[in-house]
Amino acid sequence: MSDSKRILIVEDDEVMGALIERGLAGEGYQVVWVTNGMEALMAATSTTFAAAAVDVMVPDMTGFEICRHLRKHRNPLPVLLITARDAVEDRVFGLDSGADDYLVKPFAFAEFSARIRALVRREASAVKPIVVVGAISLDTATVRATVAGAALALSAKEFSLLRMLAAQLGATVSRTEILQEVWGTTRHIDPTIVDQYVRYLRKKLATRVTGASIVTVRGSGYRLIADSPGE
Repeated sequence: MSDSKRILIVEDDEVMGALIERGLAGEGYQVVWVTNGMEALMAATSTTFAAAAVDVMVPDMTGFEICRHLRKHRNPLPVLLITARDAVEDRVFGLDSGADDYLVKPFAFAEFSARIRALVRREASAVKPIVVVGAISLDTATVRATVAGAALALSAKEFSLLRMLAAQLGATVSRTEILQEVWGTTRHIDPTIVDQYVRYLRKKLATRVTGASIVTVRGSGYRLIADSPGE
């Protein structure tokens, strides 16, 4: 499933959540539905989403707090806040918290869907010269990697491999995909070279507190995951 079709829903109302999930699934999206703030942050930091719809009043923390936490940790996930409060100051507060859009209940699913599509288009067209995962920052313009602001020496292939995994955070990337992206071809190349470069990366990342790990998906490939909040 492409990241451009994966949507995070944060809604503790079972009826509303089920309606949104069913509606988005019917439009071809993969929906991850959680019911509280902590689950929302764990999902947002371990998987890449095209957009999120977040109800303001959910357990553990408000939608406003979820947005502030994401922006504080430089997570660019596009967020549509959903609330029953329609006062201008509430909308302003939500947008100032880092939300990208604001929708007031009750709403027609057609409008909700249109706003999600707009966020997905905006995210897909956005230029992202810097990719951030945990404490790792990858500047694709200068091909420079840092961890918590300190330079991390990587070869061009190591940088490209880490950037590819980071760009698809939480998703499994196959060896074939990595060979095509990083080496430019799958012909006349031993696929085990991918495993070798993953070992190089792991060794270098192990010397720093990165907030991220490369996980082996047996028989499939590799994926980069970010540590959960609080770890």
